Amino acid sequence: MGGVTPAGEQVRDPGLQPERTRLAWRRTTLSCTVAAVLAGRAALHHGPTVPGVLACALCLLLWLGFLAVAHRRMVALTTCRPRPLTAGTARAAALCTLALAVCAAAMVF
Repeated sequence: MGGVTPAGEQVRDPGLQPERTRLAWRRTTLSCTVAAVLAGRAALHHGPTVPGVLACALCLLLWLGFLAVAHRRMVALTTCRPRPLTAGTARAAALCTLALAVCAAAMVF
């Protein structure tokens, strides 16, 4: 559980929570990657068109944005005492994920 240092401070035992959270971020980035690749493939299936190429470029930018946010969070979770997820980072991750899902769905339909 936890303990007490000789100075009387509480020692936090995070257990496996940071590892589970890191794995969840990895699963999410993998699923976003698969969605982006499949959406790009569907958009360019009948040959490259201007809207299809623009949609693929937008999807790529959203995917890169999400990967940047996820990578920062996964690195932050490797420390002994990870910082809590900030509201701005949470909003950025949610926005990129939602926008990527919308982009992928739009390219498929």
